[in-house]
Amino acid sequence: MQRLDTLAGMLKSDDFLTVKDLAISLGTSTRTIFRDINILRDRGLPIDADKGRGGGVKLHRSWGLGRLSLTDQETIDLLISLAISEKMNSPLFMDNLKPIRYKLMALLSPDQKSNVENLRGRILIGSSASPIVLSSYELSPRQQASELSAAFLCQRQLSICYSDESNKITKRTIEPHYLYLNYPVWYILAWDHLRTGFRTFRCDRILKPMVMEKSFKVRPFEDFTHMIKTDNPILP
Repeated sequence: MQRLDTLAGMLKSDDFLTVKDLAISLGTSTRTIFRDINILRDRGLPIDADKGRGGGVKLHRSWGLGRLSLTDQETIDLLISLAISEKMNSPLFMDNLKPIRYKLMALLSPDQKSNVENLRGRILIGSSASPIVLSSYELSPRQQASELSAAFLCQRQLSICYSDESNKITKRTIEPHYLYLNYPVWYILAWDHLRTGFRTFRCDRILKPMVMEKSFKVRPFEDFTHMIKTDNPILP
């Protein structure tokens, strides 16, 4: 279903897309794309085809895709992105962020709203990172970020190797309770099983993260407030 929704969105673009291009973008075979196109046609979507060399397929311009369909993860990612943008308080292109957030929340079921609000409460947004932090900051690889995100969202313990300021690497098992952003640097506020205490981990210094089977219960944020500077909500 998600692939069909994505395919319909791609076909709505102004350009004709070849079946081969669609297959590569969606990570599937051309045969599957042809089958999906037939399914969309059976549902009544008017798909135009331009045969011959350089031809392709697309939805007729007069067709609207209707209500936006998002997965829980996509909705959470979008709401978090909006929250970050609102926190930046930019005067340009930001007037409609709050109405957009309300509309997104209106699309969710009561259970989804509860899950999203719970996760939003575990993601904290501060100010920009200091020049000292930025001087050593490196963007985390996508796969590595995916493991961190999965452990946080599913409340699973995370096995990591952590490189500290002196480049000393230790192996840890942590519980990622809260995320904290000092743009563009993300931190994890966690319970560290090795140190048997609350610790802060800079995400770009986390190596070889691996989600574990054991889950954890989220601790109240009050347990972590001592890790944040009271005079300025920016982690060191």
